[in-house]
This record gives sequence, C-alpha cells and structure tokens, in this order.
Amino acid sequence: MNTPSRRGFLQSSLLTASALAAAGAAEKPNEKITLAIVGVKNRGKDLLRGFSTFPEVEIAYVCDPDLTVVPAALKALPERHKRVPTVVQDMRKAFADKAVDAVVIATPDHWHALATIWACQAGKHVYVEKPVSHNLVEGQRMVEAARKYKRVVQVGTQRRSAAHLQEAAEFVRGGALGKIPFARAWIAGSRKSIGKTADAEPPEKVDYDLWLGPAPERAFNPNRFHYNWHWNWDYGTGEIGNNGIHGLDTIRMLMGLDAPTRISSGGGKYFYDDDQQTPDTQQVSFDFETCSVVWEHRIWATTGVRNQGFGVELVGEKGTLVVDGAGWHVEQGTEKSVKSTPFETEHQRNFLDCVRSGKRPNADIEIGHHSTRLCHLGNVAHRLGRTLRFDASTQTITGDAAATKLLSRTYRKGYEVPVRV
Repeated sequence: MNTPSRRGFLQSSLLTASALAAAGAAEKPNEKITLAIVGVKNRGKDLLRGFSTFPEVEIAYVCDPDLTVVPAALKALPERHKRVPTVVQDMRKAFADKAVDAVVIATPDHWHALATIWACQAGKHVYVEKPVSHNLVEGQRMVEAARKYKRVVQVGTQRRSAAHLQEAAEFVRGGALGKIPFARAWIAGSRKSIGKTADAEPPEKVDYDLWLGPAPERAFNPNRFHYNWHWNWDYGTGEIGNNGIHGLDTIRMLMGLDAPTRISSGGGKYFYDDDQQTPDTQQVSFDFETCSVVWEHRIWATTGVRNQGFGVELVGEKGTLVVDGAGWHVEQGTEKSVKSTPFETEHQRNFLDCVRSGKRPNADIEIGHHSTRLCHLGNVAHRLGRTLRFDASTQTITGDAAATKLLSRTYRKGYEVPVRV
C-alpha cells in the first residue's frame, strides 16, 4: 500500500478544499460574496481580476480617488461577470452599502489602517494588502478592530497559503535543521531611478485631498503619487515594507518567531540621486532570543544573494534551507528538494472560505501585524541611526522617546486613525 507524502497531502488538501468550496458555490448560486475593491491602479487591478474568477464572487464597487485608472481595471473583469461595478472615488460610499460583504484594500500604505478600521466598523470582512500598516500603532488598532467587530481580516502575504512552505515549516519545526542561529532574506530590484520632479497641480480626475487622507498635506507631485509613493515616508515604508515583508514573514512562518529584542539598520541612499527618501541599500539586523535575522535589499542591483533576485535562507547546525523561485531545498544536510506550489489563488480562496465559516485565515491580521512591525522597527532604526530595544509585552521601544514617536503619527482632521476602535 502506498502512503501519501506529507507534501502530497498538503497539496491535495488545499486543492480539494478549493474544489469543494467552488463546487458548493456553483450548486448554490444565490450565496454570493459581494466585494468592493479599493485602489485599482496596480495590485488592486490584479486582485480584482483574481477574485472575480471565483464563481461565488460579485464585484459591486470599484473605488479609487483617481478615476483615470478605473477603465483599465474594469477591463480585467471576466466576461461572465455581468454586473458592471459601481465606480466611486470615496470608499465610504461602498462601505455604507449593506449588500457588500467584504472589501479588498490595495491602497498606498498610509491608507491601509483607516480603510480596514472603517470597513470593520461597517460590518465588512477585509482583505488588505501588505504591509499591514504605515506604522506600528496602526497595526495594533487594526487587530483590535478585527476582534471587536468579529471580522475576518486577511493580509496579502500569500506565501502563508503555499503548501510547499507549510511543508517547509513542519520540516524546520520538527528539528531537521537542529538549532538555527541565523536566517536571512533579501531582494534585488533592478529598479530605475525615479528622477526629480517639480510639484504640480493634481490631474483633473484625481481627488487629491482624498488620496492624501491620513497623510500630511503636501502639494501634488508625480514622484509622490502612483507607485513612487513607496519611496516617500509620508505614504510608504520603503523596500523593506514593499518586499521585505514577504521574506521576513516567511522566516517567521518557518521558524515560529515572534518579536525581536534588538534592532539595528545600516545603509542609505548610495546609488540614486533622485526624489526617493527611503534607502536604496539597506541591511537590518533583528536579534531574537534564539537567533539573528537579517533583511537586505539593493533595489538597484540586477541580482542578489545566491544569484537570486529574492530569497530566504535558514542556516542551521544540520544544514541550510534555501527558499527561492523554484521552491525550497536543503544544502549540507538532509538532502531534500521541494518544488514551488501555487499560492496566489489559494490565498484568495482561503479568505473567501473564512468569510463563510468565520474562521481565522492563513494570514490573519495579527500574524500580518507581527510581521509588519519588523519592517517598522527596521525603518525606525534606520531613520534614527541607532540600535533599538523592543519590549514585546508592551509593544514599545525601551528608553527612546524619539523612536517611540515614530511608532505612530499625527493625522489630518477627518482622517484620524482612532485611539479606540
């Protein structure tokens, strides 16, 4: 009798669950899950396309302060999606519709927390893109909102739904690598310079005041707008928040790590002479009780560690486990190689299943907050140029008033992230 492998079991379980759920939806066509998509320029358009492929999903609203990006997003809808979504600039109009079950948030980072809290308060479930928040305190409020209003909140760290990485986590936690004193994640972006651009008037079809939302009032500038907002501290979290979250979350998933005790950062803007504020070269060291974890990025480089543009490695006493685009494998230890499995559609499927069941999803908001706070702590250490001590029990930085101040921000009137959700 052949016994199925653990990997085979995990893959078949995920596929079976997805197939059963899809079949159930097909048998009960009236049990729709009605969504509003918030932010559809880049990632939001991908999510609109992805969620609209599920037979039980109906996209009721498309929300974006920039109306010029909406036509391209609507073209991403499949032909079977007969209903034309209502287009609004202000997400609150969609949140007020009782027919909307859940919202998908793919705004710039500075909007993630307030949009999620508003949605939870309106009784909606939420799929929010990574990083969870723009600062650490916002993440705390998002967790509080999800729990208070009993909402399912899934974070867009899709590798949590990858069967091959779930198998890797069992392999690691089962002791196959022995002690793991060191882990590292990295990315090389091959990004072009954004240049230098003067302030200008907002485009005609952009509600710029709404786009700014919680952020400080500034003149409009194309280099602080679509996508390039990532590299400005008012709106983004730099490359560690943009892609570091994926690598750091994977390490936390594999090793079961919680919070670091000491954080330091090196690097700066060494390559580009342009409008970016965040570092183009950065190495952040996180000391946990049992190991050291390093994130590094060189967004100007064509390739990174091990000739891989993105990757993770765990260096243990019994071997090194490497996660790359092909899957994962072990070097200098138990010979093992596992191919990558799909996770984008599986992650969305997991969210929809949890909306129906009420269970916590694979990348629950609390998990996402704990991974995102690594990015925030790394950025605070970088901006202040000093080592930080973090107290996980209070979620505060010990003995450093300036660092503590950077764990939150001051909000514009009408767009405050509430102290009490």
